[in-house]
Amino acid sequence: MNPHEPLLPPASHSVPKTDSRSNARSAFPANPRSDPTADRTSQSWFDAKSHPAADPGQPHALGHESHLASEALDLIARLVAALELTPLVAVSSIDREGRIRFCNTACAELSGVAGEAALGQPMQALFSRGEREAEHDALVEEAWRTGRHSPTGDWQVRTAGGRELWLYSTLVPVFHEGTLTQIFCMDVDVTSRKRNEDALAAAGTNFRQLFQKSDDAILLVSGGLIEEANPAALRLFKCPGAATFVGRRLADFSPLQQPGGALSEPAARQLEEQAYAQGNCRYDWRYLDCAGNLFWAEVLMTSVTLDHEYLFYVVVRDISERKSAERTLYLGAQVFENSRDAILLTDHQRHVISINRAYSAITGFGSDDMLGKPLSVYRSGVEDETFFRHVWDEIEATDHWQGEIWSRRKSGELFPAWLALTAIRDSHDQVSNYMAIVSDITERKRSEEQTRHLAEHDFLTDLPNRVLLLDRLSLALSAARRKGSMLAILFLDLDRFKQINDTLGHQVGDQLLKEVAARLLKCVRKVDTVSRQGGDEFVIILADIGGIDHAAHVAATIRQAICQPYGIGAHELHVSTSIGVAIFPSDGDDIDTLVKNADTAMYHAKQGGRNNFQFFSAEMNERIVERASFEQGLRRALAEGQFELAFEPELDIATGALVAAEALIRWRHPELGLLLPERFLGVAEEAGLMVPIGNWVLREACRRARRWMDAGTPLVVAVNLSPAQFIGRDLIDNVRDALAEAGLEPGCLELELTEAIIMKGGNATAGTLDGLRELGVRLSLDDFGTGWSRLEQLKDYPIGKLKIAQAFMRGGGNETVIRTIIAMARSLRMTVIAEGVETPGQLAFLREEGCDLYQGRQAEAALREGGLDGLLR
Repeated sequence: MNPHEPLLPPASHSVPKTDSRSNARSAFPANPRSDPTADRTSQSWFDAKSHPAADPGQPHALGHESHLASEALDLIARLVAALELTPLVAVSSIDREGRIRFCNTACAELSGVAGEAALGQPMQALFSRGEREAEHDALVEEAWRTGRHSPTGDWQVRTAGGRELWLYSTLVPVFHEGTLTQIFCMDVDVTSRKRNEDALAAAGTNFRQLFQKSDDAILLVSGGLIEEANPAALRLFKCPGAATFVGRRLADFSPLQQPGGALSEPAARQLEEQAYAQGNCRYDWRYLDCAGNLFWAEVLMTSVTLDHEYLFYVVVRDISERKSAERTLYLGAQVFENSRDAILLTDHQRHVISINRAYSAITGFGSDDMLGKPLSVYRSGVEDETFFRHVWDEIEATDHWQGEIWSRRKSGELFPAWLALTAIRDSHDQVSNYMAIVSDITERKRSEEQTRHLAEHDFLTDLPNRVLLLDRLSLALSAARRKGSMLAILFLDLDRFKQINDTLGHQVGDQLLKEVAARLLKCVRKVDTVSRQGGDEFVIILADIGGIDHAAHVAATIRQAICQPYGIGAHELHVSTSIGVAIFPSDGDDIDTLVKNADTAMYHAKQGGRNNFQFFSAEMNERIVERASFEQGLRRALAEGQFELAFEPELDIATGALVAAEALIRWRHPELGLLLPERFLGVAEEAGLMVPIGNWVLREACRRARRWMDAGTPLVVAVNLSPAQFIGRDLIDNVRDALAEAGLEPGCLELELTEAIIMKGGNATAGTLDGLRELGVRLSLDDFGTGWSRLEQLKDYPIGKLKIAQAFMRGGGNETVIRTIIAMARSLRMTVIAEGVETPGQLAFLREEGCDLYQGRQAEAALREGGLDGLLR
């Protein structure tokens, strides 16, 4: 705080009411930096300096001849209204000569000297400080010298009327236009408080020693807040110092709830009210110490009245051991009845209250880890909430439950356990506690698991045998039926394994089978099952496959893995496999049928020359063969330039002019001839070839458009984008490169997207479209009306053309939908084009409705009639 800023509030501010013991602290804080109003008060005071002088008729404000006194009068006049609003604070002021220049009503009444009589007199005329007069004079001199207010303190004084008083005093320097002109003396009568303190000191010398040295925790509580705590209280509550207590409530050192379920804070208030009404109150209470530990205490709260207020003398005695002993005495017989097993006890709310040594030995958790914690904290996490609800429902019904669960040691290790839970009831037949007996059954489970593993797994490869395979296949079929999904059975037989076994011996054959098993496991997912049926036969379950292509991919991967050389001893072995595939549900609905059909397909694979796989269904097999053939052919087509472009004209309905051409890919297959896109694009998409094929179309279409321009017939070329191209990070770069290579202006290229592409593009859709627009190319929405686009979405995208889906033109056309799309395109200021216009009637309807462009047989016929059909070849 700036020492040039007064502490007094302006006259327009009210002074808060306080009790007699805290008034001085509230009105004049010892540390003005902590006063949140200090800055605002100072600003209001400085603002007041420009106001006219106060009315000289204000009480006790008299004029003086000296210039300094006149300035002081001007300053005081502005303060009078505020000072007169502080009847509990005696306010006077002195000039540099030590003469009184101001005295408010409270000061006159307290000193017994009328305000007019006090003016011009020394300070001692109001209050004489006896032996401490020199000390007070030094404080005054220090205030004049430094311009800072004096420390607050208690002073014993004698008034002019002869009364002995105690005053709580401070000196406040007051500046006027940067000059220290006077010092205000603020005095509060604290005589009543001092007398009470003296009486207590005289009567309580022994009490103070008792307070400090008592082994019991003692707290003094006033107005609901702790004012003092003895050393025993600090030790009991594990608090670092008395400051931890002072200003806080007893309820702050309590858990949210007491063990009985009552909330601590309202319960504590009720007990205080009871102690005040009855004089004292004794009760047991659960406290929470500063270290976060809960403990029980016996509390004696005594009400003491002082200065018309009540305060409490509170004695707190730790009774945690007694409480523990009480419960131990009651439950001892049950806790240790079967002490060879781990035993755990909880209260009725399932909070742990006791564990035995066996429990700590088995789990590693000690009492410090367990006591007071909810039983649910120590669940393993293996069983779900439904399981435990069932357990507690059964206990509520029968008071007992036992069964096998997973438990967790303190180290984090899981172990199987047998748990017996019992509800213990009190004399009123109410559940007071729960007892858990835990047995570690790790060794028993290990033995059972080993026995079961030997029964369910192949001794050589450790793969599931036929018994476990049938069990897992049953579960997989049930899941597939429930979800309506597909699964595949792969039946494998090693080609010419018998020859290796017979020529090199069974030991080499066994090593080969182990290596084959290891390779098979690497070819499948964790949810799949690889089993050995015996000899050199293996069966694989592929659970929840998306389609037959998945099964074909796995079969091809297995065939490739098995064909790799094997180094066994000194021998390098080469072996292949024949694989039969059966699909659920098309090839069978039960285990026996599926396995049998997969076995049959495997024999067909062997008859087909070995080292291949066959589907049981001829139709499926044909499709897979065609797909594999097409995928290889597509890769060759890209490398050898087997693709061609055909162009479908776009004509202006109003003028009949050719304005654009849509590029359509064709594949001139070496054996099958010219293939339309619907024959091979599905395979290209599954094989991940749409991006390179789409980029080829983009570059070739730009080159053709440049040739048209060079021939004097500039046309816009439209290219369809695939979803894979649109979501690719290189789309904009690929478009830019294609335009640059062909030397084509961006406005001559139109990119067609479907509604599905836009909807599935996610948050990046808008950014990609904006990037293409900045590049300068045109954008159109193909097959509009068949997707899920909304009007408010379309207006946010830089799309210039809507293409009415061909489906709406079939069967005479859906006139209502077509009319709606045209109207919407008009509202969005988009060009609208109709695909698949087959008849003159359709063209006439579109012309009448205001459609801009059209495609289809009518457009091709019009082009031929005009002799321009050769232009697009």
